[in-house]
Parts: sequence; structure tokens; C-alpha cells
Amino acid sequence: MSDAATNYDPHRFRTTVPFYARYRLGYPDSLIARVASETGLRAGDTVLDLGCGPGTLSVPFARLGMNVLAVDPEPEMLAAAAGAASDSGVEVEFRHGSSFDLPPDIGPFRLVSMGRAFHWMDRAATLAALDKRVVPGGAIALFDDEHPRTVENAWRRTLEEIGRRYGRAAEPHIRAREGGTYRTHESHLLGSAFNDLVRISVIVRRTLAADDIVGLAYSLSTSAPQKLGERRTAFEADLRAALAGLSPNGRFTEIAEMGALIARRS
Repeated sequence: MSDAATNYDPHRFRTTVPFYARYRLGYPDSLIARVASETGLRAGDTVLDLGCGPGTLSVPFARLGMNVLAVDPEPEMLAAAAGAASDSGVEVEFRHGSSFDLPPDIGPFRLVSMGRAFHWMDRAATLAALDKRVVPGGAIALFDDEHPRTVENAWRRTLEEIGRRYGRAAEPHIRAREGGTYRTHESHLLGSAFNDLVRISVIVRRTLAADDIVGLAYSLSTSAPQKLGERRTAFEADLRAALAGLSPNGRFTEIAEMGALIARRS
């Protein structure tokens, strides 16, 4: 059994739901449009959003006219995504499930999208399963956000440092990334049927307040309210004190590269 399967927790993000869509960076419409163009999507094409969370990819692809199936293991995330789709006036089909138990009757798909989710999966097994569900000429798109180590993003390093005091470093996926045996998404893709890779991205900037950073912290699995438990009050106090030392006026800047790694069969 893989480490991902051993450490799989379908409700890892249950208490992050009120914070996720509100405080995390959304994927710009321009990025979604470029992915659709790069992969040759047309209105009516089928898209699987695997690990859909609160609909941050499902809804934008539906707005472009795609026939979207959104799958997530957390019922409260599915409810939030359904609410986002309703608010946007688009139709999305939602199914409870995960990469570990993909509904057998789904597909085929022109595109499979994943937003900040692939690292939670048994990546080799997931790619093998998707090879049976992606049409010839179809693609997989892994969406993420990367933060350059620039002075504007110093608050992120502070957030990570505070998180380490509360167990961040002990999380299996953090240990794996910081260890010497970690394989990147690119490495797994190059060893799969989807080994023709291209990356596209856009750079964004936004202004944050301390409240936004606290909310962002609660959207992370490593500092989710359920993870912190009784330590939540102390965590927030420590974080706010550290942020006050960085910016007396309480204003911060976030610079991020919002990207999509597109993988097709060669």
C-alpha cells in the first residue's frame, strides 16, 4: 500500500470549508481560458474536477460551457461547491468520491482537472486509472500556486514557522516534500501515459490584512481548526503577534504564480 493510501483521510479538510474559498487565491479566469485553449476544449466537452473542494475549478469550467463532473470525498466541500455553482448560475454534477474510489460509471473525459489535490493521491495509481477515462487527445491539468521567496511574501514564511510549532513538520506530506526521496508531480507524469508536459501560468498580486492570513491558515490542512483543536486560540495569538511584528499597519502583500501543469499522452 502506498504512503498516500496509508495516510488518506477523506475528511482532512472538513473544518477548512468556511475558510477555503474565502481566503485562498482563486484561479484567474485568464488561466482557465488559456488551459481550455491549450487543451482544445470546446463548449459541451466533458471535464472531471477531481478533488473539487469548494468548486474553484468546477465553476469556472462550467462558466466556459463545459459539462463538468465534480468529485470530492468531503460532503461539506461538495455542499460549498454546489452553492458556488448555484450562485454563478451554472450547472455542475457533483459526486461523492475520491481518487481512491472513483465512481466506476464515470467518463470518458476530455480533461481532468485537479486543484492543489494531486499530492494527496496515490499518484501513479491515479494516473493509471485516469488513462482509462481520458479520451484520446485529452489531457490532465494540475493547478497550483507557487509563492516566490520575495520580501513581500515574508509573512508566508512566518506562517510556516508558526505552523511548525504546532505540528506542521510532522505531517506526512510535509516530511515527504522535505525528504530526499520525494518525487515531483512532473516525475510521476513523465513515468505515466501522460508524459507530454507543458506549464502555463499567470502572476497575481493582492493586498491582505492580518485577518485574511489567519483565515488562510485555517484553510490549510496543517493548521485546520480540527487539527489545532484546543490549541487554536494559542496558535492564532502567536500568529497575530508575529504578523504585527512584520507590519505595524496590518497590511501585507501576496505575490503568487498561479499555474497549470498540462499533461497529455505523447
